[in-house]
Amino acid sequence: MNAPDRARVTTFVAVSPTDAFEVFTTETDLWWKRGPRYRFGGKRRGILSFEPGTGGRLFEAYDDSHRVFEVGKILVWEPGARLVFEWRLPNFAAGERNEIDVRFEPMNDGTNVTVEHRGLSTIRDDHPARHGLLGHAYTDTIGRWWGELATSLRQHVHARLERD
Repeated sequence: MNAPDRARVTTFVAVSPTDAFEVFTTETDLWWKRGPRYRFGGKRRGILSFEPGTGGRLFEAYDDSHRVFEVGKILVWEPGARLVFEWRLPNFAAGERNEIDVRFEPMNDGTNVTVEHRGLSTIRDDHPARHGLLGHAYTDTIGRWWGELATSLRQHVHARLERD
């Protein structure tokens, strides 16, 4: 049996695909959960940002230094439709990476935002990023993690709509 390679989650936000893409990419630091489980600098406080456009990057810049951790380059930048970017954790070796594919699809009076994390089978079984988890145990954990972030995105959009 082949190892599972991807985790996928979908959430609904009550804004247009263009607005959902904008919130996802320009308010990232506001909706992306904080703490060592969700951020790349461990306990260090950082700001998570996308540089717009293909060739831009997702990165976290830290308050306590001029240090920046580059999560990955943006491979596809289609406002209101699709975003694809590389995914690297701080403990990945050179050349180790996954991809995150985010799709923004119109649905009724809003948008389904689907996040697919792919390339999980390329992470070796003894890699520290797996925390000892193999097969579906690992992909299920990654899916729950992205599910928590998708929920945070949905809550952020909802709170934003309540303020406006």
